[in-house]
Amino acid sequence: MVFWILIALLTGAATLSVLIPLSRSRRGQEAAPARADEAVYREQLAAIDKELERGLIDAEAAEAARTEIARRLLAAHDRVGAASQGGVRTGRLKLAQGLTLLSLPVLAFGLYIALGSPGLPDQPLLSRLNAPAEEQSVDLLVARVERHLAENPEDGQGWAVIAPVYMSLGQPQASAKAYSNAIRILGPRQAWLTDMGEALTIANQGLVTAEARAAFEQAVALEPSAVKPRFFLALALGQEGRKEEAIAAWQALLQGADETAAWVGAARQEMARLTGEAPAGDTLSGPSQEEVAAAGEMTAEDRQAMISNMVAGLAERLSTEGGSAEEWNRLIRAYMVLGKKQDAEQALAAALSAYADKPEDLSMIKDAASKLGLSDG
Repeated sequence: MVFWILIALLTGAATLSVLIPLSRSRRGQEAAPARADEAVYREQLAAIDKELERGLIDAEAAEAARTEIARRLLAAHDRVGAASQGGVRTGRLKLAQGLTLLSLPVLAFGLYIALGSPGLPDQPLLSRLNAPAEEQSVDLLVARVERHLAENPEDGQGWAVIAPVYMSLGQPQASAKAYSNAIRILGPRQAWLTDMGEALTIANQGLVTAEARAAFEQAVALEPSAVKPRFFLALALGQEGRKEEAIAAWQALLQGADETAAWVGAARQEMARLTGEAPAGDTLSGPSQEEVAAAGEMTAEDRQAMISNMVAGLAERLSTEGGSAEEWNRLIRAYMVLGKKQDAEQALAAALSAYADKPEDLSMIKDAASKLGLSDG
């Protein structure tokens, strides 16, 4: 009997030696640095997109950087979540310590029986999800955050963290939904609304849908000088066949703009297409008045089909008759807008071959491709 009393005392001493240091939680102190890390990683994700638009890095390097930053962002959010669980009240902590001290032998015995059972099913995914964040891949970190959000669907910050990660992983629809949840829970923010609208547009192969338009309009209402949502709204007007309104929107956007900004070239191309100032023979230079009127009555699917047909016509003419470097650039850009990156890469290869002996035109094509995130190698 004395032996078992001694064992119980030793077990209690060992338990207290663990519980007492844990009662002095440092989680609250760790939360602030983790939140700061989150903010830094979000800024880094945005900076990568800007550098890619300016042609400072290629698409492959951008994708690798996005993946690594996304992993760090998710790991930082995981640390914030862990820290937020700290701050347990003293009374409750003491009660928990007492219960732990009393129940530890029983629980240990029960766990031994359960874990030692040969019929226990394997749980490889769960064990990997519970591993330290630094040891997990981006996919597992995403699964970890998704599991957390399934259990805590009102965690707006969690939705805001995973939304850009979805986008970097090529899941625009999931990204849009995550932004929508963050906005619903934490309230509208210009950046979130804009990114949600962009994700919806990408998910619909470059077509600005009614839902995306509403997001961009709300973003502009919050920040009238914001360039990105106004860019997409001008693009939407052109897609809807509202030519005069689209031209006015592009003019307002370009007024006083920095000519070195990555978006200016695309805006001027849209202006040229609408005003009919694009190079002669370019089938993307703009539809006729009759086509504009007809486009206004089309469904979104019909308008998308019309755009695809125009692009296909230009591609066929360039492949059979050739064309200017500007026309090749328009074709490559059109493919990217439609979400057809492979076709854009093939068009780029054909353009480089066609202008291999014309350095100036070749340089222009390479510069345009770089701004679109395409490699000329």
